[in-house]
Amino acid sequence: MRDVVIIGSGCAGLTAAIYTARANLKPLVIEGVETGGQLSLTTLVENFPGFPDGVQGPELIEQMKKQAARFGAEFKSGEVVRADASRRPFQLTIAREEVQTRILIIASGASARWLGIEGERSLIGKGVSSCATCDGAFFRNQRVMVVGGGDTAMEEALFLTRFASRVDLVHRRDQFRASKIMLDRARRNEKIHFTLDTVVDEIRDPARGEVSGVTLRNVISGERWDEEVSAVFVAIGHVPNSSLFRGQLDMDTDGYLITHDAVRTNVTGVFACGDVQDRVFRQAVTAAGSGCMAAIMAERLLEAEHG
Repeated sequence: MRDVVIIGSGCAGLTAAIYTARANLKPLVIEGVETGGQLSLTTLVENFPGFPDGVQGPELIEQMKKQAARFGAEFKSGEVVRADASRRPFQLTIAREEVQTRILIIASGASARWLGIEGERSLIGKGVSSCATCDGAFFRNQRVMVVGGGDTAMEEALFLTRFASRVDLVHRRDQFRASKIMLDRARRNEKIHFTLDTVVDEIRDPARGEVSGVTLRNVISGERWDEEVSAVFVAIGHVPNSSLFRGQLDMDTDGYLITHDAVRTNVTGVFACGDVQDRVFRQAVTAAGSGCMAAIMAERLLEAEHG
């Protein structure tokens, strides 16, 4: 029997681990498939407080993990394959091992939707990104590309105009899912150029270890051509890693867990923090903050129940 089990080892999960470990609750952290979360796929992080020269994403995660371990947090590799949140203690299955816990903190994050094309995966963090706020400043006075047609794509493109010399927005259709106000705002910006009915077929150049260009294809004519860009921002959405709890916890139509008082779910003793419940900010620092909230609320609940 555990007092606290944390699902996820990104910023939210590790911050929750630090706080619950310091409260002597000996949390068990299930690291998940993507150990370290999306920061493990990032290179230089310049907007996390306390690092004036920036810090490598994997290094930040490793330091947080060491900090949690120093206070007594335990870590287990692997993923939760089954979870029963219908009654306390909550029952989890990791591989073939069963774990029971009084408190469950879900910090399983959200996975960016990727294009699944040649060159993309190997260049993530090297010019391919799903977060303009995180990486846009690295491409000052350079030409960049945004792929997508929703509000997120418009927001990313508009943000990038602060740094880039030109932003090409590529969308596979001639109609947009974006709201009229966001689309009009993007169209009014002289730096943003639209390429419609078009998909990205390939991102170059993995051999150089950086983005040097893309191959585009018009879906109507079949015409293919190359464009030189320094970065590709994929803005086709995120998928919250919440499927284990479908039918057990309240979630919105996209699968983001619905929380109250910041991090409480509809089930007493189950808290959610980070990108699995945050569809707005999705920053390392906001994930860490919500992990802190979940840990403090968990500690207070256990104290109220057991003294």
